[in-house]
Amino acid sequence: MDVDKESSVSVSVAEPSVAVTDDQAPVSTIDPTPSPAMQLIIRSLAPTSIVPPIAPIPSVPAPILLPLAPLPVRPPVLRPHLSQNGEMRASDSDSDCDDSSHAHAASGSAVEYEISEESRQFRERQEKAKQELLMKRRASALAVPTNDMAVRTRLRRLGEPITLFGEREMERRDRLRMIMAKLDAEGQLEKLMKAHEEEEAVASDATEEVEEETLQYPFYTEGSKSLLDARVEIAKFSIMRAASRLSRARRKRDDPDEDLDAEIDWVLKGAGSLVLDCSEIGDDRPLSGCSFSHDGKLLATCALSGVAKIWSMPQVNKVSALKGHTERATDVAFSPVLNHLATASADCTARLWNAEGSLLKTFEGHLDRLARIAFHPSGKYLATASFDKTWRLWDVETGEELFLQEGHSRSVYGISFHQDGSLAASCGLDALARVWDLRSGRSILALEGHVKPVLGVSFSPNGYHLATGAEDNACRIWDLRKKKSLYVIPAHSNLISQVKFEPQEGYFLVTASYDMTAKVWSARDFKPIKTLSGHEAKVTSLDITEDGRCIGTVSHDRTIKLWSAAEMDKDKAMDID
Repeated sequence: MDVDKESSVSVSVAEPSVAVTDDQAPVSTIDPTPSPAMQLIIRSLAPTSIVPPIAPIPSVPAPILLPLAPLPVRPPVLRPHLSQNGEMRASDSDSDCDDSSHAHAASGSAVEYEISEESRQFRERQEKAKQELLMKRRASALAVPTNDMAVRTRLRRLGEPITLFGEREMERRDRLRMIMAKLDAEGQLEKLMKAHEEEEAVASDATEEVEEETLQYPFYTEGSKSLLDARVEIAKFSIMRAASRLSRARRKRDDPDEDLDAEIDWVLKGAGSLVLDCSEIGDDRPLSGCSFSHDGKLLATCALSGVAKIWSMPQVNKVSALKGHTERATDVAFSPVLNHLATASADCTARLWNAEGSLLKTFEGHLDRLARIAFHPSGKYLATASFDKTWRLWDVETGEELFLQEGHSRSVYGISFHQDGSLAASCGLDALARVWDLRSGRSILALEGHVKPVLGVSFSPNGYHLATGAEDNACRIWDLRKKKSLYVIPAHSNLISQVKFEPQEGYFLVTASYDMTAKVWSARDFKPIKTLSGHEAKVTSLDITEDGRCIGTVSHDRTIKLWSAAEMDKDKAMDID
């Protein structure tokens, strides 16, 4: 049985690979030793049954991988500017192939992937944009003048038209920038500019030599001998006045019997009891200014008719009429020492008069109409503010112009002097107030805060407060020690035409406005004390007597109104026609 199993196994193994024909005799399966033919068949079939059929792979890769080598299609499509490098890589890969047919096929495929006409146009546009970007970058680094005249001059030097039709300043400057960038790219800009700079240097040297030969101007305005004497006189006067003011303040502070608050309360109580005492027609035309004499016995007014009038107090009787101006009168002021008064007019002149109405001096020199006018506390000098953007100081005795002061960018409207006489304050339509040192001529303080033209300015007798009124309907209080605004009073519903402190101690101040009222304010806390209502038109000016017990206002309704304290003794009754 064992033999049968073995023989059956051997025959089953040999059956798939042995072919038996009809004419051949069958081979016995019992013989254990195969025939030579059978051994040869077994030897040939033995490796096949042991080695897998994928063994001869090394001969296959050549025909399969070579056609895939020349297919770098992506680089030229995604990044056109790298297409040359892509072609170089394709050619390099082709050079690695040994078969010439494959190289020919690769070159043919490369020809198929050459850039099209659209790609070539796109590349040209891209190159053009790149050049424009580089040109703009080079142009932005160039220094081009901002002044239009300088731009035109530079274009003329470069041989280009200085302007084109419809070309504006910025467009002209951009055109010059691009021209310079183009010349710089070509390497011609430095040569051209160097030649022009040499020409300019030669021309400037010639002009400098001519100027040196003609005149050499000083860097400052040289003053006259009279101005120097006036500054010395003002310094001496201000030192004495300041010493007197400080000694009085120290005495009030150190004296135990002095009750400052009670004194202020008493003065404010009197100011709160002001009532309309007198009303008089002042002129046929609207009134523009008024001023009390230093003793309070006279009142001067001026009107748009050009005539100034002097009135006696308190009956308000006309004493004299001052006729001489050819245009409307803008302001009038009494001297603090004598019964002389000065008037300002739109005829660009100021005139000095005595109380009898005689003309004493005429101050000429301004180039435009005058606004306000003020006397120095010494009475020796007169200041005038003008629409020619300057204010001037005049010698009252000689009528000489001591100096012309500039500093405002627009018309100067108001002028006022410090009680000591050392400082002057000016205000103008540039919404600015300036404080000047008369002893040196310097502008020591610029007060910025108003948003519209400043029309009134006044120093307080305490020496360190300054009040300004403007078209923004506000009155600002400035502290000269802190150099800033101390308080803002929303005073009126229309512009403020004039502001003045009470001249004795400065315990209150009064503002006049175009809202047809004048208002009294406390200088301690700047609260309203009294509203003086009665005018039927714009209130243009006001003044306060030396004792502070009477206030005079004038208006476009052509009336003069006097406001007095109710408890005042009326020794003289007003005359009634």
